Amino acid sequence: MGYVASVVSLLLLLAGSFDLYAQDNGILLREDFNDLHNWRPLVFPKIKKQTVYTIEKDNGRSYLKAESNASASGLVLKKEFNVYEYPRVKWRWKVSNIYQKGNAEEKSGDDYPIRVYVIFRYNPDNASFGQRLKYGLAKTLYGEYPPHSSLTYIWESRKQNRRIITNAFAEEAKMIILEAGEEKVGRWQEEEVNIIVDYEEAFGNSPPPGASLAIMNDSDNTGERSVSYIDFIEVFK
Repeated sequence: MGYVASVVSLLLLLAGSFDLYAQDNGILLREDFNDLHNWRPLVFPKIKKQTVYTIEKDNGRSYLKAESNASASGLVLKKEFNVYEYPRVKWRWKVSNIYQKGNAEEKSGDDYPIRVYVIFRYNPDNASFGQRLKYGLAKTLYGEYPPHSSLTYIWESRKQNRRIITNAFAEEAKMIILEAGEEKVGRWQEEEVNIIVDYEEAFGNSPPPGASLAIMNDSDNTGERSVSYIDFIEVFK
């Protein structure tokens, strides 16, 4: 799917977002997926088939289950946070399979059995002249500014020589490979990232402060299918 169309859809869903408030232990958000009340569906008008997201319960625990079949859609967190106050994100995920045609370096392979986005809000007051022209045009076309940029933490289908890859559709989206290949398929993996550190490495400068999260399992480019799970997501200091 095209970057501009997808991120504009993300921004529209974030338009009504509001700040979370921290708990005493420094945790801003702990999502255990008992339900999907904190999330909104992300649907792409030009893609007919949507990924199915459900809550699965097992032995007293709840999981987000994502099932794609030549499809693409996602979930967007309704709430926004400041990455300088809460720069760290932790989660546990698992995939049942990867894509035979998946390849982060090609548009035709730009599908992932699971990915977690950090989406940064665009602020025209802090933008350069060139950015204001570019984002102003996007607003004219779509009615809203697209996000400033995004980090996408991916479970890539094949091993790559680089940890950070620019998305094949747009340089505003940097993808960070946390897991790749078949070695860990079917096994829970816990990830922890520092948004600011990763952004500075990926883009060479500091991130905008306002951000939110999104989740996606997509297979519209490869035409394949996959099942994946997320146990929890935590945003903290």
